[in-house]
Amino acid sequence: MSENKFHTIKDKIIITADMTLITGMHIGASNDFSPIGAVDSVVVKDSLTGKPIVPGSSIKGKLRTIIAKLKSDSNEYFLSNHNNDKKEIKELFGSSADNDIKEAKLQFYDLFLKNADELEKKNLDLGYTEIKFENTINRATAVANPRQLERVPAGAIFEFKLIYNAIKNEKDNIVEDFILISSGIKALQLDYLGGSGTRGYGKVSFSNFKVEKASLTENDINIDNIIKLLKESENFVETLITKNK
Repeated sequence: MSENKFHTIKDKIIITADMTLITGMHIGASNDFSPIGAVDSVVVKDSLTGKPIVPGSSIKGKLRTIIAKLKSDSNEYFLSNHNNDKKEIKELFGSSADNDIKEAKLQFYDLFLKNADELEKKNLDLGYTEIKFENTINRATAVANPRQLERVPAGAIFEFKLIYNAIKNEKDNIVEDFILISSGIKALQLDYLGGSGTRGYGKVSFSNFKVEKASLTENDINIDNIIKLLKESENFVETLITKNK
């Protein structure tokens, strides 16, 4: 069993940025019911707002794959088994292998749309998204197979958020980890996010980076403030009950 199975976390470093779509992006969702004339493949959306999102799992998986390729000693383009990733990648993204369990230093969040109002003004096909018509041709029969894909349009801006858990007494590793993260984000901008990337989908750009430290050791809980809040809550509840009698 690895000695680093569980980390002693000292600080959390919050990384935020704007992720702008340079080209339309398609990250597909399940579509169990498709009436005639409906879009063949829809994008992932927030169930509460109906606005498109980028799942944290999607960007985590893409960044891990890109970084693994950058660090790999193999000449193979496809790296099939993440358990064969190098130690520093497993420590960043986690590992579930029975003989090498590692807790991930990185916490990814779903990316939510920032400029929904701007997209609404563009009179897109489906509110915040567009319909892209695709057509494949059977080489043997020359028969066309048209289909419709839903895409988040170019110009959409998503809020990127990532938390790095700084481990106690690992100052040197923090610098190395941030070099890896930076390399992955740079490489992602030359790659793509989502499906159909080889056809031009999913080109992204990052900007407005901010890095903040949220200390777990310096922000002690103030008991007096907690008691004050509890008393205010009790008074509010009593007032509410009295008014509704």
